[in-house]
Amino acid sequence: MFPIRDHNPSGQTPYVTFTLIAINVLVFLWYFTSLSEWDTQRLFLAWGLVPARLMSGEGLETVATSMFLHAGWMHLGGNMLFLWIFGDNLEEEMGHLGFLIFYLVCGAAAGLAQALPDPGALTPMVGASGAIAGVMGGYLLLFPKARVDVLFIFIIFFRIFAIPAWIVLGIWLALQIFSGVATPTDAGGVAYWAHVGGFVAGLVLTLPAWRRRGASGYWQATAGHPPHPETQFKGARSNIPLVRRRR
Repeated sequence: MFPIRDHNPSGQTPYVTFTLIAINVLVFLWYFTSLSEWDTQRLFLAWGLVPARLMSGEGLETVATSMFLHAGWMHLGGNMLFLWIFGDNLEEEMGHLGFLIFYLVCGAAAGLAQALPDPGALTPMVGASGAIAGVMGGYLLLFPKARVDVLFIFIIFFRIFAIPAWIVLGIWLALQIFSGVATPTDAGGVAYWAHVGGFVAGLVLTLPAWRRRGASGYWQATAGHPPHPETQFKGARSNIPLVRRRR
């Protein structure tokens, strides 16, 4: 199950979302094409969020710089896809500057959520996923019934289904919590608690905007969707024929 787009592209140009995507891509291309693997690891140690360093009061700038570093193409691509899907509508509701501040604060909260359970950890944390998790939390609160196209792949065929955002994001959050509980904090790899922390921060920070719009009355007025016409997409099927076994 992999989200690929929503049915409610923004009614205005999401300049901040596009700029964040561009910066992340350009930074990644810079060190991926010009630095050796050893130098890249040194870059991550210098500018990634290292919990032990942060908890000692040093490296405060890495709370921000770590959001613009990614460990590989898949890491970058997945994060930028999620930001592209969920960022534009939230930016439209919050305004450009408001959305940028929201994004950075969610990223900072995500970093703290990952650092606090294991404050002595020396593994650097990199990636925008904590900040983007905050965007997803805000999206869930404002647009719980917005339809998100999700790609299901089964062996050699695939199908796209339109699923309400509250289901897609609810399943995603549940997986992060389960994985965070099941994975030791010093194991490295995916920063699950950063995802959970960013998501919760996004929900909390979006509450004032949701209440100003009428809280549950806003859901009733918009049917849980962004307040502009929905885009219709045709369902996609695999072009690979299904070959049945002869009996």
